[in-house]
Amino acid sequence: MGVVMKAVVFDPFSGASGDMVVASLLDLGAGHDVVKDAMTSVAGDVEIDITKTNRLGLSATKVDVMTTDAGERKYTEIVDMIKASELSNAVISDALGIFDVLAEAEARVHNVPKDQLHFHEVGAIDVIADVLGTCAAFHDLELGDCRIYSMPVSVGGGFVDTTHGKLPVPAPATLEILRNSCLIYRGGPIQDELLTPTGAAILAHFVQKCDEFFPQICAEKIGYGAGSKDLDVPNVLRVVVGEVEDALVFDQIEMLETNVDDISGEILGSLIDELMRLGARDAAVIPAMMKKGRPGHIIQVIAKSEDVDVLARKIVQETGSLGVRIMSIKHRLIAKRRMDSVTIDIAGKGRKVGVKIATDTQGNILDISAEFEDCKKVAMEAHVPVREVIRKVEEIAWSRFS
Repeated sequence: MGVVMKAVVFDPFSGASGDMVVASLLDLGAGHDVVKDAMTSVAGDVEIDITKTNRLGLSATKVDVMTTDAGERKYTEIVDMIKASELSNAVISDALGIFDVLAEAEARVHNVPKDQLHFHEVGAIDVIADVLGTCAAFHDLELGDCRIYSMPVSVGGGFVDTTHGKLPVPAPATLEILRNSCLIYRGGPIQDELLTPTGAAILAHFVQKCDEFFPQICAEKIGYGAGSKDLDVPNVLRVVVGEVEDALVFDQIEMLETNVDDISGEILGSLIDELMRLGARDAAVIPAMMKKGRPGHIIQVIAKSEDVDVLARKIVQETGSLGVRIMSIKHRLIAKRRMDSVTIDIAGKGRKVGVKIATDTQGNILDISAEFEDCKKVAMEAHVPVREVIRKVEEIAWSRFS
């Protein structure tokens, strides 16, 4: 049984902006007064309106920031404003982290040092309020120790009006933030800007893992934060809080498979060696009954997406197969693995042998196995059975590492 822990999953199927993120957390149950106090902590000329609304049939929370202050600010000025607030250290730290993400992106896009950077749209008080409100809501919900996931972010399409003129979606700063994060993004589903730089920076700061599918989660609460646009899709950001089992690591893989007949065992054995050399994570040949009662084999290969093309080509070249099936198995649970070594005394001589240690994410040992080639070499040198070497190595390793 693994360790059960809380998880948060953002589902930005209609993009994300600062007001959508804070609204989604309010919809989860963050305290209105706590969030309002944070959003008004850096300027007096701010009013916050939190209401319920509807986006194409979905009930959602909407946050509006009313202020007459829309001026640009230097990055250093925003940092000083946040540090001077009376918010908790955790909220201040996260807010500064989000604006640092924004500043890094803007500085790279405009080729300006961060300490000389002027924010235009993202320097306005309403944006600062959205960031502070998000951080306050995040900690009011006690999500700081949660595993934070995100689904792929829909960025929209077309062009967006900025102080620099019309720019392609995603805007350059938004794209730079995405490039330096774990977030996966895709265009559409409409021709409009769906992901703002602020929304991207918030997700980039908090999200630890992004994937095409929801993690295996037992959902407890769901929140919807409404954006300001009426679109052909619900303009909301969905967020789910629940429990996940955190014992094993999520891994993303592809499965390659093909059926072959009239292939010798020598060729199949050589193929397995070649596939492993080219990056396959694992490979197997399974005996099968083919059409017309002919004996044959099923070749199965586990691989990372980036290795699929070269591995499929090698299978076709070596077997003469006319096609390779590729099945997306985007989630498999694997143990964390590390290599170590132990020294054993065989025939009066100390010999070092490698061991592979499998653990869960908490460091608990699940299995220890001796490296066969090392054991085989020791057995040959000492003239003892290899299984005896394996037994001694694993016995010592369990005693030492567990």
